[in-house]
Amino acid sequence: MKEPFGELADGTEVHRWSLENGGTRLKVLSYGGIVQSLELPDGRGGHTNVSLGFDTVEAYETSSPYFGAIIGRYGNRIAKGRFSLDGEDHELPVNDGGHNLHGGPEGFDRRVWDVTGFASGGDVGLVLRRTSPDGEMGYPGTLTVRVTYTLTARGDWRVDYEATTDRATVVNLTNHVYWNLAGEDGGSVHDHVLLVAASRYTPVDAGLVPTGELAEVAGTPFDFRTPKTLGADLRRDDPQLLYARGIDHNMVLDKGLTERPEHIAHLREPVSGRTLRIATTEPGVQLYTGNFLDGTLVGTGGRAYRQGDAVCLETQHFPDSPNRPEFPSTVLRPGGTYRSTTVHSFNM
Repeated sequence: MKEPFGELADGTEVHRWSLENGGTRLKVLSYGGIVQSLELPDGRGGHTNVSLGFDTVEAYETSSPYFGAIIGRYGNRIAKGRFSLDGEDHELPVNDGGHNLHGGPEGFDRRVWDVTGFASGGDVGLVLRRTSPDGEMGYPGTLTVRVTYTLTARGDWRVDYEATTDRATVVNLTNHVYWNLAGEDGGSVHDHVLLVAASRYTPVDAGLVPTGELAEVAGTPFDFRTPKTLGADLRRDDPQLLYARGIDHNMVLDKGLTERPEHIAHLREPVSGRTLRIATTEPGVQLYTGNFLDGTLVGTGGRAYRQGDAVCLETQHFPDSPNRPEFPSTVLRPGGTYRSTTVHSFNM
């Protein structure tokens, strides 16, 4: 189902699509490809929204910390908004402490996408398309992007990214859903139990940009190789936690970059028993514990979002890879195709 959702400040109309399959309900906006809500059965004949978001397009345009949005051209940070490719220097707008974050102040999260629905076999979904012109937010090359959201017959939410370019560029696409498996208005997620198949992580400096080290998680707050609650170590006296006001770090997945999605994370909310399993082709996942939610944003459930009220698991290549040749490459060249897949599976 497609319906009007409001207008942006410049008068551009925004629509919302509603999908349902396998017990999962998904609502998606043409603005930013935003997942406004993802609802799971509550066991009592109703559904519970487990994704943070807003009721109005105005709130997304003026106040959103990337709730549910497609992130691009480059997910996460590029140091000082600069990188060099094939001997050519590129300057990007800075929007996060002197760094380029999530593609810049007018990234893919703030663009209106062309959206079409589809049904294939037992699956339903949406195809979102846009063309990012050469030089948009300082990035080289005309980038043609296609993102497919699929709800499978078993209720999985699958995201497939594809992109091509007419000039060498860098690409790192992801989605920024803020999860709370107790419900969008369920309060702190610090009692959620998390497992991440990552033996290393990328430490950051005070600007939350990777130092280049791939550090072992053993003995640190970033060790989720065996299940533990998100809040178990958040108050430890660790400089990395102090920089980020919690966890906002790239986890280096043991599996590396793969052609097919492999399971890398498992999240469980102990009271409801809801679980989220994530499989991806990507070599990293940004684990973010909602550290900068400060009580000034009110969500779809009518409650203010406070620090620790959600967790993000953003599958990705590593932050600042264009300036770190030792990291997996994010370069895309003409004739090549960027592909990435992430699958979210739920136990409801």
